Amino acid sequence: MTTVPDEEMFEQPCPIRDVLDRIGNQWSLLILEALAPGTLRFNALMREIGDISKQMLSRTLKQLEQDGFITRTLYPEVPPRVEYTLTPLGRSFLEPMQQLVVWADTHHGAIVAARTRYQALQE
Repeated sequence: MTTVPDEEMFEQPCPIRDVLDRIGNQWSLLILEALAPGTLRFNALMREIGDISKQMLSRTLKQLEQDGFITRTLYPEVPPRVEYTLTPLGRSFLEPMQQLVVWADTHHGAIVAARTRYQALQE
């Protein structure tokens, strides 16, 4: 019986699925868009986004930091100050993200109309 090395047991994830699973969630794009103009602190991000919970903001920021889209800088002050900013990788995503935002704004009405038609046919 042939043994398979541990690293070969799991295939590398599909790059498209892997990236879209992380940035395609409800909050990541809004956070990246909020950070586009510059560095923000946690509470400023909360205000900018509006309806996100502290727990969800914290979790999404950690994922974006883990994936290299943002950096988190902790200043050893009392009280501690934490700032978030886009990395070069995060900045490189702004242009395709903006194209997606424009596409969504342009076609949102058509999508809503299609949903309405679909729902009417289901009744």
